[in-house]
Amino acid sequence: MKWTKFILETTTEAEDLVSAVLNEMGIEGIEIEDKIQLSEEDKKKMFIDILPELPPDDGVAEISFYCDSDIDAEALKEAVIENLSEYADGYNLGSLKITVGETEDKDWINNWKEFFHPFRIDDTIVIKPTWTELEDKKDGDMVIEIDPGTAFGSGSHETTKLCILNLKKYLKAGEKLLDVGCGSGILSIMGIKLGAKEAFGIDIDEIATSTSIENAGVNHIDKSVIGFATGNVLEDDELCKKLEFDKYDIVVANILADIIIPLSGVCGRYMRKDALFISSGIINTKEEAVKEALIKNNFEIIEISHMNDWVSIVAKLK
Repeated sequence: MKWTKFILETTTEAEDLVSAVLNEMGIEGIEIEDKIQLSEEDKKKMFIDILPELPPDDGVAEISFYCDSDIDAEALKEAVIENLSEYADGYNLGSLKITVGETEDKDWINNWKEFFHPFRIDDTIVIKPTWTELEDKKDGDMVIEIDPGTAFGSGSHETTKLCILNLKKYLKAGEKLLDVGCGSGILSIMGIKLGAKEAFGIDIDEIATSTSIENAGVNHIDKSVIGFATGNVLEDDELCKKLEFDKYDIVVANILADIIIPLSGVCGRYMRKDALFISSGIINTKEEAVKEALIKNNFEIIEISHMNDWVSIVAKLK
């Protein structure tokens, strides 16, 4: 099935009004594109190390919406403009220019799944999407099933691979793991599979923590040994109260350099003496800044590993 796509040019000032008018007309599922600069709160929620550089805000917004391909496009355009024009005296509505095109019916939320296939981290660790069958399985393989949903953490990115390899190298049976920025829960699950006594994951995104819980269940991990919570360990006092001091043998953080740096000054309180801090998600241009922060916060650098442009640092709490 094909859909008719409408793109309406308006102003950022009128975004909410246009959205409300379209909704009253029975038009749902709109998309808004503008050049409004990112707030500090927006930046905190973005899981990328290099923030996008937006062009100057020109006050223009484009609002897209979709309708059945058999609709009378010209009649709908006229109806939208007529309804919006009622508010012209109180709002700067902009040009109200509407362009019309055609698009295919696709499940954009799940379309990426066709590109996510089972793959090996090393000779024994295999990451398998929950919706596929594993054909190349060897005796002794450790298979982790993951459906990341809209959370970060399929395991395929270099930063996650580096964390998994370091967990395999350094985690000992019976240890306790804290996973900061758990995403899909893949590192917490991996920790349990590698022999951790218990694992606890934290993420600022509620979708991530719910996804992590689901993935732990898919991998048949008992709730008594794994748990997840939503919050920011750098700011959330209530969350910090749930974490016991001097408890964890390993803290793993596959986040961003700009979060790992302040985290290095906080996570030590939850770690036992000589516990390890495995950090990743570090773009190579920020490697030195992370190293300096770790050393400043009473950590000793044990190992630094690289994969393409990404860095993982293993450090010991003195």
